[in-house]
Amino acid sequence: MGGKVAVVADRLGWEERQLMRAAQPAGLRIDWVNDEDLSLGSADSSPLAGYDAVLVRSRSYTRGGLVATLAEADGTPVLNTAAAIHACENKLVLRAVLREAGVPVPDFRLVLSRKDYTKAMTDLGTPAVLKPVYGGMGKRVTLVRDADLAHSVYDYVEDLGHAFEQACLLEPYLGGGSVRCLVVGREIVAAAEFESAGADWRSNAALGNQSRSLAHDPEVAKVVDAVVDRLGPGIYGVDLFRTESAYLVNEVNHAPAWRGVASTTDTDISSAVIRHVQETLE
Repeated sequence: MGGKVAVVADRLGWEERQLMRAAQPAGLRIDWVNDEDLSLGSADSSPLAGYDAVLVRSRSYTRGGLVATLAEADGTPVLNTAAAIHACENKLVLRAVLREAGVPVPDFRLVLSRKDYTKAMTDLGTPAVLKPVYGGMGKRVTLVRDADLAHSVYDYVEDLGHAFEQACLLEPYLGGGSVRCLVVGREIVAAAEFESAGADWRSNAALGNQSRSLAHDPEVAKVVDAVVDRLGPGIYGVDLFRTESAYLVNEVNHAPAWRGVASTTDTDISSAVIRHVQETLE
């Protein structure tokens, strides 16, 4: 089945180029649509009206969620759904909806003030991780190793200009690496273990951390299946922490990069994404 698909993104990255290559033999036409100059909102016409589906690949959760909301309102199928993107864009919202659904997530405290922070540090102790509610790619994620330095760390948060920038989560430092699962539809098409590289303690693919393929693990599959049950089928990067007792969901990315995961597997991830888009169009 053919079709015309808009890939909405702020740039053409490696993944988007791979999708374009995989789309042609499948009979799909993919156009890159820059999310910076869409000017959506007209009741009479939409720049996305001529497309059979919209694949949101914006690195910005805010842009992605807003574009998805308007495209859906105009009746265009969107991957991922606006509801899924909005759940993923805010770490607090994601933790709340997953925990409500019985999906295991790390213990955490919402920090909106120094009083919050002081109480959270007392509850959780050190080492602990302070991370912004909004944001990704490991940016502004801070490991608080020592109670004596804890309030000096928070000085930097207070210097940020806006309340939404100051909103943070504090959670226990769980150590070790993380597992990234690339989900297409409902299936894990590839999974890799990431370990922090060099002096950087953060296990994040965007930071160039080392990775290796992860064999099928029923416990991982069970947790990821529960995430998809809550968010709906889509294209996700599900990041898990491995603990002695269970896997915990750290984050879910609505527009996952998969170059790092692809280097660990023979699976053609781009073709799997294209097949899922085609299924959406049927």
